[in-house]
Amino acid sequence: MPLPQQEPEIATAPEGKPAAARLRPRDAATMIVIDRRGKGGPKVLMGRRNPNLAFMPGKFVFPGGRIELGDRHMPVAGALPDYAEAALTRQVSRPPHHLGRALALAAIRETYEETGLLLGTTEHGAPEDPPAGWEGFGRHGVLPDLEALHLVARAITPPKRVRRFDTRFFAIDRRGVAAEEPGRIQADAEFTELAWVRLDAARKLDLPYITRAILDDLEAQIAADFAPYRMIPFHYERYGRRERVAL
Repeated sequence: MPLPQQEPEIATAPEGKPAAARLRPRDAATMIVIDRRGKGGPKVLMGRRNPNLAFMPGKFVFPGGRIELGDRHMPVAGALPDYAEAALTRQVSRPPHHLGRALALAAIRETYEETGLLLGTTEHGAPEDPPAGWEGFGRHGVLPDLEALHLVARAITPPKRVRRFDTRFFAIDRRGVAAEEPGRIQADAEFTELAWVRLDAARKLDLPYITRAILDDLEAQIAADFAPYRMIPFHYERYGRRERVAL
């Protein structure tokens, strides 16, 4: 059976609004920041989404969002690992140039916007003329380092949701945090709460189904120390059934 591809069009309902069942998923990326220091097992950074949001209100998730224009032009200190670049273009119709790079940068930028954490390195100095959305990296002298990222999984939001995303999940060690801007967590922000939680405790939070599934994928990949030959899962729904295959 062929795997799902992104729909080529958005179906339109009679009143002129997009039909939820046929919304085309938008490319997006998520970042899982992992703290493996200390005893008791690794911790992950999770945020509670504002209850007033239309998509996954009040749920605990990892920071992330869709690709923005500036993500295609931000300079970097290191490239994605080869296995990740290859996996990111599988099962994608006509993948755009540098898709993996743009996805990884989207995850890094969204992590900064939602949590105040700047992921990268200060060893090479500040980026010159950072694009829109990346000004904070210029202020703090941080260049994103894609070489430090691990690709964990891919998931497409099922049909009939108010938003649909084709999301790639990346992971990075907490040591990849080069700087931090406090004050991002507020009552009217996208995240109203931020917490470092161990995997078992994370599973007890109010999570979307896919976040719980990704936690299982993550635990297995941490146990394999993110070996490049490991399975990269792809989650999607077909005819109302949840599927999980390897990229």
